[in-house]
Amino acid sequence: MYNKPLHSFHIPVMGLAFTIDSPVKVARFGISSVISIVEDKLIEMMRGYYYARFKLTFTPIPANENDFRAKRITDYLNLVNKIVLNQMDKIRNEAFETGSEIVKYFNLLPDQHPMKALYQKMNDTVNQEEKENIASLLRKKMVPGSIDVNIMTKLDKNNYENGELLEDGSDAVASLRGYVDSDLSNSSVVFSAGLNPRLYNYLEKCRQFDTSGDGFFKKKVTVKVSDYRSALIQGKYLAKKGIWVSEFRIESGLNCGGHAFATDGLLMGPILEEFKTKKQELIDTMYELYSNVLKSRGGNIFKHAPAVKITAQGGIGTAGEDQFLRQHYGIEGTGWGSPFLLVPEATTVDAPLLQQLSNAKTDDIILSNNSPLGVRFHYLKGTSGERLRLQRIKNGKAGSPCTEKHLVSNTEFTAAPICTASHKYQQLKIAQLKTLQIPAAEYEQKLKAVTDKECLCVGLSNAAANHYNIKFVKGRTEENICPGPNIAWFSKEVSLETMVGHIYGRNNIITDEGRPHMFIAELNLYLTYLQEEIDNDKTPGLKKEKFILEFSQNLMKGISYYSNLFPVTGAGNANFHKALDSAAGRLQAMTQQPQAVTIH
Repeated sequence: MYNKPLHSFHIPVMGLAFTIDSPVKVARFGISSVISIVEDKLIEMMRGYYYARFKLTFTPIPANENDFRAKRITDYLNLVNKIVLNQMDKIRNEAFETGSEIVKYFNLLPDQHPMKALYQKMNDTVNQEEKENIASLLRKKMVPGSIDVNIMTKLDKNNYENGELLEDGSDAVASLRGYVDSDLSNSSVVFSAGLNPRLYNYLEKCRQFDTSGDGFFKKKVTVKVSDYRSALIQGKYLAKKGIWVSEFRIESGLNCGGHAFATDGLLMGPILEEFKTKKQELIDTMYELYSNVLKSRGGNIFKHAPAVKITAQGGIGTAGEDQFLRQHYGIEGTGWGSPFLLVPEATTVDAPLLQQLSNAKTDDIILSNNSPLGVRFHYLKGTSGERLRLQRIKNGKAGSPCTEKHLVSNTEFTAAPICTASHKYQQLKIAQLKTLQIPAAEYEQKLKAVTDKECLCVGLSNAAANHYNIKFVKGRTEENICPGPNIAWFSKEVSLETMVGHIYGRNNIITDEGRPHMFIAELNLYLTYLQEEIDNDKTPGLKKEKFILEFSQNLMKGISYYSNLFPVTGAGNANFHKALDSAAGRLQAMTQQPQAVTIH
């Protein structure tokens, strides 16, 4: 059965552990969230925890069992689904009284939601019979938030058995199979990090993504993209496989948590404008290809294409920004990630890390090169993971033990791929650097590029292990975390009700008036990114010059677009345009591009 989301926001996937059990925490209040299903060992650990917590019999799924990765994921998702459904049964039967979760359920709803109005009517009704009738209707209308999953398409290591490559056994494909075989319905798999042909081709075998015949899907596909072109390419590719994309989740290339996939200077506002203008064209293009596949299968052909949602996330921090995205661009939902790291009722962050996040300032969040994937990575400085990495370097033992091997990709020194954050790779690379006859300054720069790489498989999992006092990898408790820059403006732990109230404008938890608008914050991140590209360009060539030119021209077009976007934030509009003028001057000085003419 298809249910329209009750809330206008969702909680995106964060790291490996931070949203690993968010549905258990928030789904019963109608809030949707996304679980990472990359790290099956973490999922196995969480299976053990929740089976014990709810006094159920736990049967481990060992790593030598056939298709163990998919089975672990399937069982964990089934367990989470069962817990949420039981929670919903309980909450529906509660009395409407102060302190009850059923009252919390309706208090959390956006004020303009029809169910909120009906709830208020029940509270205002004096007639007891009418009050009970309304209460009964409200109980029937209650639905949980969706339990969605994320697969980062780039994490797709090959797996072998007895030296033979396992067919459909790679990490991402097995993760997808785990989701497909689960009991989840009205749920989505969210693909991020770009097109993976092997993974997308496997989807063609999965009839669970077929429409039920009425244009709705029990299991849906959501694709996270950073621009319209990516949406069009991936949407068409999947449509040709008979897979409908039900949602495109637009994420800022740089103003986001985790891995940052920068565009070529294309900014969030112009990107959203293009989606707004071309949404129907995108749907029509996909549906023509999709319907041809349905015809070839002898399936149902619809008069109209199934629904496609366009949602946005990355750096949203105020109710005004959230409302503007939905009203001006027609966005059908927003993702609020990093701020929820300070909401223990919604995410899993252990106490020391929670305190670090609360104290984090803008300089504490860096766009680092710490990820072994070779993709820029937002990173909180001063974590136990960083301290351990630096200590290992000091001790002459740079690199980490590689126990999970999800990020193995480098074959520079070995036949089998190894991880660039591993002790093995870094020792081999450092030994190679020592043989090169290069200046000391250049050597130190190259050495830092090697030793900056940090183990993410363990570091991004340990928040859950440490929080629940479980061992993930023996002898290792270090953590790292990848919040977006926006976290710097949220300075204290808050309740779920307080955070949701902030999103809907019922209260405000940002006390520093110096926070820039999300569009300005992203623009400044891109200017810094471009400056780094220019500074690091030791041997400029025609290709790099063309990249710099196109990047800077896109930024200037974005500045011009924002200059004509009125009003943007209401009372803060003057500051918005002042910041644009400053950015235009900075870009001009950096690249000698003509300055945009701003309209105030």
